[in-house]
Amino acid sequence: MSKILLLEDDPNLSKTLIKYLTRNGYDVDWAKHGEEAIDLSYSNSYELYLLDINVPLLNGIDLLNLLREAEDFTPTIIISAQIDISSVTKGFMAGADDYVKKPFDPEELLVRIRAKTDVLKETIVFRKYALDVKSGEVFKESKPFYMGDVQKCMFKKLIVNYPNPVTKDELMDCMEKPTDLALRVGIVKLKKSTNIDIKSVRGVGYKII
Repeated sequence: MSKILLLEDDPNLSKTLIKYLTRNGYDVDWAKHGEEAIDLSYSNSYELYLLDINVPLLNGIDLLNLLREAEDFTPTIIISAQIDISSVTKGFMAGADDYVKKPFDPEELLVRIRAKTDVLKETIVFRKYALDVKSGEVFKESKPFYMGDVQKCMFKKLIVNYPNPVTKDELMDCMEKPTDLALRVGIVKLKKSTNIDIKSVRGVGYKII
């Protein structure tokens, strides 16, 4: 079970996140302020840090700077209501791997967490599906689910990037003979086989909705 350190001073949000993440297979330690988080980070091993910025005693950015200076490169996602470009830039400059703006959909956060932690588990889980990265096998509700190599490649790109779009060029990398028509056909087949809604994003590519 992957272990997560959550730094968040909002008790209601924290309890909701802990319940949701625990239900989805994660073990979560909760720190209510930055100094508590840094103590936990030194005494425990985590697969992921979830850090809010505006917390008492030591804010999330300063905490992340200290961790990186101590050569702790644990994957880190910042969750914050601060959506200005300056705050986002500071987060990434401090060493964050991702930045999620409040309010957020818990499912979106879960996908982003899995994109970081599933690298270790070699399994990507999305809704009813699981993709074994090493073997390439796909499972639906724990049962083997057949999917061709091209569809499997596109499926992986789409779920890892959810809810953001994947460019046409990235999806075409899955094909031996890429064309716009072949891509459209591939997306239609993928939608039909998985029953997942995939939308065209004009000028960009496709995304799961």
